[in-house]
Amino acid sequence: MVNTKMEELKKNLEWFEKFKQSQEYEGFSKEPVAYFCAEFALENDMPTYLGGLGVLSGDYIKEAADRKFPIIGIGLFYSESHLKNQQQFNESNESKESYLRKNGLSLTLDGKGKRILVSLFIQDRIVRAQAWKWNRGGAAVYLLDTNISENEQNDRQITSRLYIPDKETRLKQEMLLGIGGSRLIRALGIHPCVYHLNEGHSAFLALELAKFEMERRNVGFDKACSFASQHIAFTNHTLVQAGNEIFSKDLVSAMMYKYAEELRAPISEILSLGSIQDSSLFSMTTLSLKFARKINGVSALHSRKAGEIFSPYKTENVTNGIYVKGWDLLKTDDKNEIWVKHQENKKALLSVIKEKTGESWDENILLIGWARRFVPYKRPLSLLENIPELKKIAEAKGREIKIVFAGPASEGDKEGNELLKEARRIIADDLKGVAVYLPNYNLELAKLLTSGCDVWINTPVVGSEACGTSGMKAGLNGVLPLTTKDGWVDEVDLNNIGWILDDVSINNNILNILDKNVVPMYYDHLENPNDSEWLTRMKNARSLIQDQFSMSRALRQYIENIYLPISKQKHQI
Repeated sequence: MVNTKMEELKKNLEWFEKFKQSQEYEGFSKEPVAYFCAEFALENDMPTYLGGLGVLSGDYIKEAADRKFPIIGIGLFYSESHLKNQQQFNESNESKESYLRKNGLSLTLDGKGKRILVSLFIQDRIVRAQAWKWNRGGAAVYLLDTNISENEQNDRQITSRLYIPDKETRLKQEMLLGIGGSRLIRALGIHPCVYHLNEGHSAFLALELAKFEMERRNVGFDKACSFASQHIAFTNHTLVQAGNEIFSKDLVSAMMYKYAEELRAPISEILSLGSIQDSSLFSMTTLSLKFARKINGVSALHSRKAGEIFSPYKTENVTNGIYVKGWDLLKTDDKNEIWVKHQENKKALLSVIKEKTGESWDENILLIGWARRFVPYKRPLSLLENIPELKKIAEAKGREIKIVFAGPASEGDKEGNELLKEARRIIADDLKGVAVYLPNYNLELAKLLTSGCDVWINTPVVGSEACGTSGMKAGLNGVLPLTTKDGWVDEVDLNNIGWILDDVSINNNILNILDKNVVPMYYDHLENPNDSEWLTRMKNARSLIQDQFSMSRALRQYIENIYLPISKQKHQI
């Protein structure tokens, strides 16, 4: 347990103040970090994010802005929601102009006030893109947009939606992100010291860096690749197959043969850089690994497993953190105030539940939350496997339970969508009055859930969830975890905070712990609120997250362990 409240957080903030006075910081000011990601959660209603990766990247940029660390983000501007039942900005009552203004977006212009366009060969034609700039506190994110008159109609749709199922369009998006994003940086006159691939979607930037090195140093492709690799960091966020982008070699060849001509390299050589052994497949993760000077996972457990899978590539660890300023809705460390503030947050969530579902629930009934992407390895139905037993526990007089589910499934994820469909069926048919599902998951709803629930359920197969930052956000707000020992949970002792689920027998174990441990402790607290174990655990959870899992700590570790070594290496070659 944390003995010295906020000690690590204070140390990190002090470190940043000293760092800003250093020669190294001055170097980053001239040559910032370029942070590439397929999704960024920047504003609530911008459809530029789906799940944890986007929230993490958005948190990272916002923390960097607060710490005044020189960084730019590069992503794509998706104009349509990935959720079929959500309106797009251009279909709503507000104009495109007001939408852009509200979300702090402006068109990226050159020094003469003209729109900057980047272009690249995709298949046999040139595709062009403009860029929207999101700026906050000195940190900027540039979002490439192909929906412009200069493109053919099909190409205008490249940036229509995040994680579009069509493989050809996905490949075009990733070419635009990596190659187009690199060209945008050059057009802006920015010279990064580090190119950070936040997942492998942007790995084609490595080829564009090699092209630049060929021109700059007058060397061949192989030598240029060696120089390019000195500037690249790669963060892997998941080891499950669906999270590691794979394309057929035939598709890559068809889409990139003209670009290969620009590189003056045979397409076979490009294919070999991402080739999965003894297959006809091309892996963006493989391409990232081959070019990265530094590779890291996002929890100690995940990094160990990644090191085994990615061998012989060396994998370091930087455990994820959360943007405390953005996720803290409790806003007090006073034990006497924690429960009062928590109940206010809970009432806010219950109000939304009533508005969206018609269910009117009492704030003194134990409220359990499960909210994240619906995918098999997260086991969203674990709590719903034994409905009779669950209802028996949930409907016990004087110790009732209510359950709220939320979260999307990716558009092209058949299994995930089936799980979501089944969960909603069970809730509607078997758990009316006990459980609800809240649609249209976004940043605002995520904040309500992670602050307004009493217990946060996290059920991934151990070794599959790289980190699991939703549990950190919940803990920051005094919401107690009921979780498998996966991701960040593996790094701490939760005995005085929450409850650990048995990974193998999770379906029975989760109901048993609820019945024998969670429910009695909660209702004991209601009878004796001033000095209860529940209240102590809430305070312990908050202290743990503040101390060990802030984004300021994570950013510091990236600077010290990833960015500085790459920056020093760059100036030696």
